[in-house]
Amino acid sequence: MIDLDAYFARTGYTGSRAPTLETLHGLVGAHIQTIPFENIDVLLGRPIELEPDKVMQKLVHGRRGGYCFEQNTLLLEVLTDLGYHVQPLSARVRYQRARDYTPARTHLLVRVELEESWLADVGVGSMSPTAALRLADHREQATPHEPRRLLRENDRIYDQARLGDDWHDVAELTLEEMPVIDRIVANWYTSTHPQSHFKQRLTVARATPTGRISILNDELTIRTGARSEKQRIESPAHLLGLLDEHFGISLTEAPRYIWA
Repeated sequence: MIDLDAYFARTGYTGSRAPTLETLHGLVGAHIQTIPFENIDVLLGRPIELEPDKVMQKLVHGRRGGYCFEQNTLLLEVLTDLGYHVQPLSARVRYQRARDYTPARTHLLVRVELEESWLADVGVGSMSPTAALRLADHREQATPHEPRRLLRENDRIYDQARLGDDWHDVAELTLEEMPVIDRIVANWYTSTHPQSHFKQRLTVARATPTGRISILNDELTIRTGARSEKQRIESPAHLLGLLDEHFGISLTEAPRYIWA
């Protein structure tokens, strides 16, 4: 179901295929820079299918992106085929949310067992870590982009990113496994429930070698180091052009709600 040659061609990854830490870092970085995070199908009312062959068809052969259940399902399957021992974990996305608010447990990420445990997450949008994170290390960890840390508080682990001088929560997890049935239920809520934030806003993102590029509703943001450039998206046609230019997403239909 997973065509590794097609996946590597899609991501541009040309390194070793041995199940090592170096390979893991390389795969995560390449994936996040080439397969965009996006929720366009949710806004167009299209079903989000999680069977590995369907995810492979959309994200690799169809050259589209997706959100966490699609992105990290693909990564899980690729790592398994390469010989890694992996486990799907559930989490709550906390980026730009106060600690006194409890978001739904609707995030999937990947635990990878090597000589020690690592976390990989290619599905948390503009804050996806561009390298695997060492699970046992609560100190600052370098990545090709923002510094990260896995802060422990009681029975919770907070994946945090340092932006400037401040640490920001990205995701909260307890290392609880997320079996297929839980992913199906959470994916259904995320893609169909009227109160799901994916039904209420357009979000597209990917990393670049020097920063990140993202769309939130009608605004394009290009970050290069500490510099940020913003551009207003004027129309559905303008959006389609930007999706093609910056994310390699070629569509004939765009969600129109943000211009309604």
